[in-house]
Amino acid sequence: MAMPAAGIPARSAVLSTTELSPIWHPSPNFGDRRDGLTPRLVVIHYTAMNSAKAALDRLCDPASEVSAHYLIGGDGTLWQMVREQDRAWHAGAGEWEGQTDINSRSIGIELDNTGSHPFSEPQMSTLEALLPRIMKNWSIPAPGVIGHSDMAPGRKSDPGPHFDWQRLERRALAKPRAPVTASATPSPEAFRAAARRAGFTASVDDAQLLAAVRLRFRPWAQGPLETGDLDALTLPDTIT
Repeated sequence: MAMPAAGIPARSAVLSTTELSPIWHPSPNFGDRRDGLTPRLVVIHYTAMNSAKAALDRLCDPASEVSAHYLIGGDGTLWQMVREQDRAWHAGAGEWEGQTDINSRSIGIELDNTGSHPFSEPQMSTLEALLPRIMKNWSIPAPGVIGHSDMAPGRKSDPGPHFDWQRLERRALAKPRAPVTASATPSPEAFRAAARRAGFTASVDDAQLLAAVRLRFRPWAQGPLETGDLDALTLPDTIT
């Protein structure tokens, strides 16, 4: 299939992002989604690189064998590298809600950030404009917007502790955390069971699981398992 030249806004029969005008910068690193799967998740990453240009070069380099559907620069610029109907290579090994091959089940969004500083306002604004369009076009509910660390705990830490998940939650663009309630310190078994119900099903040890849940819901928390860690997972799932 002929693809638009770099720098031309992407055209897709599936996605309509007219207002966002993503810059089409095609990557050769993609394939067909397997087994007839369609996106049911959005996976958010940080690039861990020094510039958007460096990230764009790597995501479009055949030798790297990595890619994503979108990259958002620190100034809010939006690039699209892979059509949403195609399988980008962004997630790697991992599991969510008992399902593997996350690449075939997801849309990948890379954010230009080293992981050591907050995400910029223009960048978050672009993300907040992009997410509803993806979610609407593929009928992805708010709990389907996850971080790389959610589906690959112990292996990945992005989008990291500086990412403002609560901002997305307030806009119904991610699953909200529960308020802290007074209760006894939970057992590791109760915490693991709650984490599995929330989607954290990858096979990792207790420490890696706690770290992944905290990256998503309580990045400021330290020390051993506590009540707030369990509480963050137990909000009734009433949003779609």
